[in-house]
Amino acid sequence: MTNYNHLEIEPKWMKKWSDDGLYRTPTLKPDSKKKYILETFPYPSGYAMHVGHIKGYVGSDVTARYARMRGYSVLYPIGWDAFGLPAENYAIKTGIHPRPNTDEVIKVSTDQLMQVGLSYDWDREIATHRPEYYRWTQWIFSLLYKRGLAYKKEALVNWDPVDQTVLANEQVLADGTAERSGAIVEQKYMSQWFFKITDYADRLLNDLDSLDWPESTKQMQRNWIGKSEGVEVVFKINDLLGENENITVFTTAVDTIFGVTFLVLAPEHPVVQKYRNQSENSIEIDQYLELAKLKTNLERESNKDKTGVKLSGIMALNPINGAEIPVYIADYVISTYGTGAIMAVPGEDQRDYEFAQKYNLPIIYTTQQQEFIPYSAIKKHPRDYFLANSGDFNGLNFDEGKEKIILSLEQNMIGKRVTNYKLRDWLVSRQRYWGSPIPIVYDRDGIESLVPESDLPVLLPDDVNFMPTGRSPLIDHIGFHDEAEVKYGDGVRREVDTMDTFCCSSWYFFRYCSPKNTDFLADAAEMKKWMPVDQYIIGAEHSTMHLLYARFFTKVLFDEGLIGFNEPFVVVRHQGLVRGEDGRKMSKRWGNVVNPNDIIADYGADTLRMYQMFMGPFEDGIAWSANTVKGVRRFLDRVWKMQDKIAVSSKNESKIEVILHRLIKKVGEDIETMSFNTSVSECMKFVNSADDFGGLSAHQFERFILILAPFAPYITEELWSAIGNKNSVHTQQYPVFNERLLVDEFVTIVVQINGKVRASFVIESDSADDVVIDTAKTVAEKWLTGNQISFTKYIPNRIVSFVIE
Repeated sequence: MTNYNHLEIEPKWMKKWSDDGLYRTPTLKPDSKKKYILETFPYPSGYAMHVGHIKGYVGSDVTARYARMRGYSVLYPIGWDAFGLPAENYAIKTGIHPRPNTDEVIKVSTDQLMQVGLSYDWDREIATHRPEYYRWTQWIFSLLYKRGLAYKKEALVNWDPVDQTVLANEQVLADGTAERSGAIVEQKYMSQWFFKITDYADRLLNDLDSLDWPESTKQMQRNWIGKSEGVEVVFKINDLLGENENITVFTTAVDTIFGVTFLVLAPEHPVVQKYRNQSENSIEIDQYLELAKLKTNLERESNKDKTGVKLSGIMALNPINGAEIPVYIADYVISTYGTGAIMAVPGEDQRDYEFAQKYNLPIIYTTQQQEFIPYSAIKKHPRDYFLANSGDFNGLNFDEGKEKIILSLEQNMIGKRVTNYKLRDWLVSRQRYWGSPIPIVYDRDGIESLVPESDLPVLLPDDVNFMPTGRSPLIDHIGFHDEAEVKYGDGVRREVDTMDTFCCSSWYFFRYCSPKNTDFLADAAEMKKWMPVDQYIIGAEHSTMHLLYARFFTKVLFDEGLIGFNEPFVVVRHQGLVRGEDGRKMSKRWGNVVNPNDIIADYGADTLRMYQMFMGPFEDGIAWSANTVKGVRRFLDRVWKMQDKIAVSSKNESKIEVILHRLIKKVGEDIETMSFNTSVSECMKFVNSADDFGGLSAHQFERFILILAPFAPYITEELWSAIGNKNSVHTQQYPVFNERLLVDEFVTIVVQINGKVRASFVIESDSADDVVIDTAKTVAEKWLTGNQISFTKYIPNRIVSFVIE
């Protein structure tokens, strides 16, 4: 037999699969079992993918191939997240317009994915930058607008001075820099479009419990939504102008209200803006406010060095006891959470304690211990702590005291129970070119209205200067606005901001159900058949933004009565990061990028696939190893040579049959749980066993090929054909194991003498007791000779124990 030559085998089968439409999605019949298997569709930015991108796709493909062999009708599509910053930044860097560049990258990436042997239905390919796709992104915007879920307002936003665009909070790193450009993010007020995702906060939170997702991912979403139940308390202030204004504070720890020794306001709070110029220290305040503008919300919250400035001339009154307390401004208070004001309790809050220590402010302890106790500890065991320095509530435990304090505040109309969320509305405006136009026009008086549905899509013009200038490039495109004037009247202007790319990627899984549909974003009947997605493989970095936004869109469509489910993804799994051989993240910057084309050329796509599944648990990150890649190739060479050792029958056939059935069961279970590395390992062990026993029968070899097929589609297709099969190996049924053959045929018996292990031997399971004991005496003869056996005990299939004198 000739040597295994992947350079001949793989192109041949890749072409045949494509010509035959082997992986085309079948028509789903009412009695069919279905699997909708999805992965995050890639950004076609830069020029090509590296092996880190490929890992998740291979995992999905193994699952899809296995599902087909188990009799499922499978929808396994592919598309391109083509709009947004990655593609536009590459265009800016190279000076090449993003459209032809994106199309070229899609072409190159398509070739890469096809070479890897991914069994996509390429007939369903989509790309978000194509008008037939973003027409429906604009339609969804219109739906949200009509339902009161899309609105425009002046807001403080994260501004990237390098990329010249607004960033979502999730795109700003903890150190205050932009996730993509690395620039220090600035805060500025701009008129922006938002989606009212906060209206869905409770549903987004509560429905997590029903999902089969990693618990860490669900917890990240819970933390991002940040539901907290508390009380709004009204503090009156005696101010510089004598107007007796109020400051409303949200707190989850109202039971500590007697320990309040100062209030803290966010720099953006209206009271700060109103009285900053009247304050005796107005210059100091202005300087502090300017510095605060340079910090992002995330940076402000995470900064350990708490800074602030007093709002001189204002004193607040604690409503529970009338005590006068000073008012401070501090940037660790965020204007968009709660009311933008907090009551500071330094006796039970670490942040407030540090602030009080720094500015020599009084500390009142509200526990009987009269020492600093974090409120988090009190909250865990409220009945174990008792109130002190709390007036009429002294001696009550914190559980009882909290309820009575709330009732007192409510009766005096100075407090009420409320629920707050950290989740903010989704900011979708982008001052960039490469995105879906927002379907809004403004008349000469600036009054907004939706573009009629019949006029969608609003086309993104190609002849635009896309280099960043600090304002939306579409402002200066005369034809873009002239067209609107012709359609809608003199003076009409189009909205010039484009939509956040997440708007396009938050519904693409619907489009795959019928990607060529011109009447709706997807055919209702097809969505009913295929949705929701059964398995979604996605990077853990998308745990907040993408997954949250996709769930929001799905719930809106459900509320509109357009779909019959309100969660898009039943099962979510994450693939681990593939690092370079130096242990760092693959990047051109470090020169450690591994191109899959190179691995395929040198070792073959099957080697690449099997190595990526073998390199460790699928969800774990791991460094690339060129030596291990070579080892996997050697394994496939051995598989190839197995066809030369096929025997009609052998004395070891029954033993191999047992091992084979165990392999069928193990690999099937491992694919179901995405334990791909142990699947590959078991296949390698099986080849070792086959060699030890002198080869396989033809029927055994056939079944082993079927087991290996989801992992190594090319070599298995070639071997399947070589042994005389006409139909593709990938259309065959996955082998079925026999439970009876899974019972151990042989067992290892341990021999103990006076409690010490002295020997062991292998024997057929459930052998007669006297046969086992006689065998044990034989293998332990040197320890027994010359000694009297006073006691013998046999634990079946495990241990023979002798006591000698």
